[in-house]
Amino acid sequence: MTPSTTVHSPLRLYGRSGELAILETLLGRLRAGDGGALVLTSPPGLGRTALLRQAAAHYLGRHGGPVLYAAAAPTEQRLPYSGLHALLCSAPGPLPVTPDTILGSGITPGGLLGLLRGLGAEQPLLVCVDDAHAWDPDSRAALGFAARRLGAGSRVAVVIGAADETAFAGLPALRLGPLDDDAATALLDRLTDGTADVDPVVRSELLREAAGNPRLLAGLVGRLTPGQLAGRTALPYPLPGAEGVLDAHAEHLGGLPPDTRTLLLLAAAAEEHEPDGAGADAALLLRAGARAGLATAHLDRVLFAPAGTAGALQRTGSRVHFSHPLLRRAVLHRAPPGRRRAVHELLAGLLTGPGSAPLPALVQLACAAPGPDAALAAQLEAAATAPRPHGERSAALARAAALSTDEALRAARFTEAAEQARLAGDTGRARAMLARVGPHLAVGAAPYVRGMLALRDGPAADAREALLTAAELLAPHDPRRTLDALFGAAEAAWDMGDAIAYLDAMNRIPVAAADRSMAQYRAGMCAVLAGHPDRGHALLRCCLDSADRAEDAGELLRAGASALVLGEVDAACRAGARALAVIRLRGPEALLPHALEQLAYAELRSGQHARARAHALEGLHAARRTGQQNSATHLHSVLALAASVEGPAEACAAHADAALAGAGPHGLAQAAMLATWAVARADLAAGRPGEAAARLGPLVRPGPGTGHFATRMLAVPCYVEAMVLSGRADDGADELAVAVEEFALWTARTTDPQVPAQLARCRALLAPPEEAAARYEEALAHHDRAGGDFERARTQLLHGQLLRRLRRTREARGPLRDALVAFERCSARVWAERAGGELRAAGEAVDAPDQSGPGPLAGLTPQQQRIARCVAEGATNREVAVRLSVSPRTVDHHLRNVFAALGVRSRTELARLLDR
Repeated sequence: MTPSTTVHSPLRLYGRSGELAILETLLGRLRAGDGGALVLTSPPGLGRTALLRQAAAHYLGRHGGPVLYAAAAPTEQRLPYSGLHALLCSAPGPLPVTPDTILGSGITPGGLLGLLRGLGAEQPLLVCVDDAHAWDPDSRAALGFAARRLGAGSRVAVVIGAADETAFAGLPALRLGPLDDDAATALLDRLTDGTADVDPVVRSELLREAAGNPRLLAGLVGRLTPGQLAGRTALPYPLPGAEGVLDAHAEHLGGLPPDTRTLLLLAAAAEEHEPDGAGADAALLLRAGARAGLATAHLDRVLFAPAGTAGALQRTGSRVHFSHPLLRRAVLHRAPPGRRRAVHELLAGLLTGPGSAPLPALVQLACAAPGPDAALAAQLEAAATAPRPHGERSAALARAAALSTDEALRAARFTEAAEQARLAGDTGRARAMLARVGPHLAVGAAPYVRGMLALRDGPAADAREALLTAAELLAPHDPRRTLDALFGAAEAAWDMGDAIAYLDAMNRIPVAAADRSMAQYRAGMCAVLAGHPDRGHALLRCCLDSADRAEDAGELLRAGASALVLGEVDAACRAGARALAVIRLRGPEALLPHALEQLAYAELRSGQHARARAHALEGLHAARRTGQQNSATHLHSVLALAASVEGPAEACAAHADAALAGAGPHGLAQAAMLATWAVARADLAAGRPGEAAARLGPLVRPGPGTGHFATRMLAVPCYVEAMVLSGRADDGADELAVAVEEFALWTARTTDPQVPAQLARCRALLAPPEEAAARYEEALAHHDRAGGDFERARTQLLHGQLLRRLRRTREARGPLRDALVAFERCSARVWAERAGGELRAAGEAVDAPDQSGPGPLAGLTPQQQRIARCVAEGATNREVAVRLSVSPRTVDHHLRNVFAALGVRSRTELARLLDR
């Protein structure tokens, strides 16, 4: 048999490098004379056929090996041995037995195995079968039998593509998943190359609708015009182009009994009025099935036994789900229009009655509508109100838009559907609804929704401009959303670190339209940023006090922000906790990440680091779930700050990197500043004050291009400590004096209980040795009034370091011991290790950290271990001396002993030894 089988070389595959590597391994074994089998399984459209063709083309083109390749023909499924006949007909040369003979008289499984081995004896043979689940049973059984027996030395490899591995149990199986976001985006770029620049909203909708299915993505793109792709023309609703994938999903359901197909249609229709992923109500299906004339015994058998619907339906408690979302759509797509309308009308009748909410029945009637229906659209819009969840309202409004005859009304309803989806936390659906609004119809509400989406997942500057534009357009007829737009624009400016832009947005808020609390918040924030802190604080305190009676999440969040500006961190925690409770109870889901972010930040400020980490992690999950990348970026910065206290250093670095990666493209200055501060604080904990000072210097200096205007003062104590401990206090004396003076002015304006202690600590660090002790005592007295283990322990650590440097070793042990215990109490592990090292250097026995147990440094003294690690990191003797509060001569003395004890002759050898 000569290798002349024709297999078309496929296009490039996206996102399948892992699967291709597995196939290449199988082909490599085949070239070496061994055999094997692999079953590729997936729902339709995920690339089984493309992978099979890639494997066949690769083996034939690169290695010249013979290939048998066949795809199933569903119409021949009842013809015995038709599958094997098609496979053997693809042979490029004569066979020991003709395919027609097999079609007429069949072949035993053992006979097929012998035939394949005989063909492989001439030259290693690759067998590829696509859609084998649609083969006739005799061919499937024979192929499975043979494939299970092709191993070492068989010189035959079989690759089978099937919907599932049921018919080929016992064979190695590889299930294909959807493409990841990067692969789907790359495929979309290829599909649209040369057509038009794809509008970001259209791109998002295509990727969301395709859900990682490459065939579906290609179908959707192929049905859109260049104008629709570029966003110049509104997208159709629903998107066309899914027909091929839906037909493929529905193929294997055609052989089910008529009653079962009727029940599947009822189940598919019953999900139309439910939230996405909720499934259908089993009780409603039983009632609907009985009304449709299905026997009760049949309903019980099918609904309670998964095999009754060939695995199409799965029951979980009182809900019934399809095994794949596209399968539900396929059932509806395959049903004749008249039958589908009758099922929707039946369900609408069952959902109508005394005490029933009108919306579910109206949605079913909308599905049954043969075309536009202005009256039904108006009913849907009227019913899509509270207390229905935002997600249900969005779905109902989208259907109302689809039924609308007036173009402007249709656009308005799609826009409101987008807003309700945004509030539900479904940013993908919100953007999809906006893509249905033509640019010429995008009035004030559409820019408003776009701006609010960008506020949580887009460049902050874009969000600000969109919301300011929306406010101008909405002002004449929608005062409530005008206020929300302006507050959103102000929040975007805050995130950008632009105080002037923040004031501009806040000053545009019409006082007459705002309620009392909102007006106080606006006036208070403007006064603070305009340089009138006393007046501003008085107004913000009124705003905070009024929140005791508030039940609105927005008002409680503003109260929490007021408390943070005032420095009343405990009040900020209380307001944040209440806002979170209200949102969890009443929504909207879109506010959940922001509420958790604000609460976690308040808890950080109050020293509750573990609690802040827990809330920030919850917020991060919520931000990812709701598609709010900006909120995720802010939460990463909060988590970085928490990890700079609790450790490990790797977690701090990872969260800071994630925050900075998101902050840069979207212009989130506050997140960038907090993440940088976190890394600098971790540097301080690890004994790297020089690096900490280099990071913090640009953040705390006054003027443009520096840290965030509202948070840069928080980093000043760390900056002063880093400059002093790195030995740069003299060189930067003027800069330090300016920073401390500005910090002192801020201390006088804030009520944060920790700030006076931090100011005293800064002055202690800069004071001459004979004055420093008194300054530290002053700082500790402030700590006694403020509470908080972490900040007090930092002051005690620095006090103990000073005493040890002054050779008052016995006195140093007290504050160092207290610092160690306090750091351990608040789980500040890295800081506890630093305090423990200082305490050991002061002559007190303290358990060394685990890293100095077994290993090359185990035989060294604690001080020698610390010096060895510093030198291995690349520090000079002078830098080590500054870190450890000893003289360079002491470092040199210990380092000589370290070299002798470890048998190394240079710093390079020491670094290599510790890297092992």
